[in-house]
Amino acid sequence: MKTLETLDTLNNNTLDTIETPTSIAENISYLDAILEKTFSWFSDNFGTLLFIILVGIGTIVIARTVNNVMESYFKKASTRLHMDTTTFRMFRHITVATIYFIGLIVVIFSIPDLRSLSVAMFTGAGLAGIVIGFAAQNTLSNIIAGIALALFQPFRVGDRLTIMNEYGKVTDLNLRHTVIITWDNRRLIIPNSVISNEAIINWTIEDPAVIWPIEVGISYDSDISLAKKIMIEEARKNPKVMSPQTVEYSVIKPSILKPEGFANGLINPSVLHTVDPDFRERGEVKVYLTELGDFAVNLRMLVWFKDRSDAYSSGCEIREAIKNRFDNEGIEIPYPYRTIVYKTDLEKEKSPKKPISPDEVKIEYAPRSRLTDIDDETTQ
Repeated sequence: MKTLETLDTLNNNTLDTIETPTSIAENISYLDAILEKTFSWFSDNFGTLLFIILVGIGTIVIARTVNNVMESYFKKASTRLHMDTTTFRMFRHITVATIYFIGLIVVIFSIPDLRSLSVAMFTGAGLAGIVIGFAAQNTLSNIIAGIALALFQPFRVGDRLTIMNEYGKVTDLNLRHTVIITWDNRRLIIPNSVISNEAIINWTIEDPAVIWPIEVGISYDSDISLAKKIMIEEARKNPKVMSPQTVEYSVIKPSILKPEGFANGLINPSVLHTVDPDFRERGEVKVYLTELGDFAVNLRMLVWFKDRSDAYSSGCEIREAIKNRFDNEGIEIPYPYRTIVYKTDLEKEKSPKKPISPDEVKIEYAPRSRLTDIDDETTQ
């Protein structure tokens, strides 16, 4: 096979060998010469072009096949081996990217001109690396951050997070970005370099159970003990509120006890985690008086839920039940109001009142108006 020529070389040779046409006959001969050169180039390099096309198609087919096989294998093996979703997805993305990269290298080295260019680039790899590093700084930082997130796992696929004032569930972690589906069904796509520098609240990792606060204000005239009793009773009526219990182990996601955690009668350490000693006693509903406000006595009730996904909706239901119960029991939930007292009024109240002597009493008579005279005449 002859040496592969680039299209630029073909055009330059054609322009050098063929003069600019000045008549119709010369135009036809000029076009014929171009077509002849083009067909000659394709005939000489047909094998190389066919090889490149086959390599490209083969790379795409192999990458998609490997991706589908790995995904189907993970679905079958995850129930038995408790494989980590986040690590597996990152490994799958890296494998597919490696296949595409190998296909690109094969295509480059199959073209002689590009082969010599690549050798020259590898020779000056130091300078080229600096240039490429600056040009693809964001892309490389996202890739490195994605690998770090997969290794250290501050969150995993399926975890529920609060990040950048958004609450949602992690649905994917790849080499460039992380996908979070929010509570209102929006897809939040965050670059890995950004999410690695953000403060994250992970509601699922190790111990998904959560203490959820519910705050209610009552008037100063209301019975505080009765209000606390009503709040606890209404919280206990909600089916999603945890009952009092002592927990030694918690599951990564998201129930208190999982049957597969005891495979063959043995505890699987990849599933169960030891609960923090400060939170082993859970399920108790407590109400605290947190503030004596300007117009209300503020009460805060702390309720245990099995995970964050139940806490918000159940908290709204409990708050509504408390409002209805307060109305029936005569406990007022006040609205904001202010009593304005002027300083002069306070001074008058504080100053002692002096007895008034008869000489200080003055009686003033108002002049009779025309309306008064008309009324007098009418009564006569």
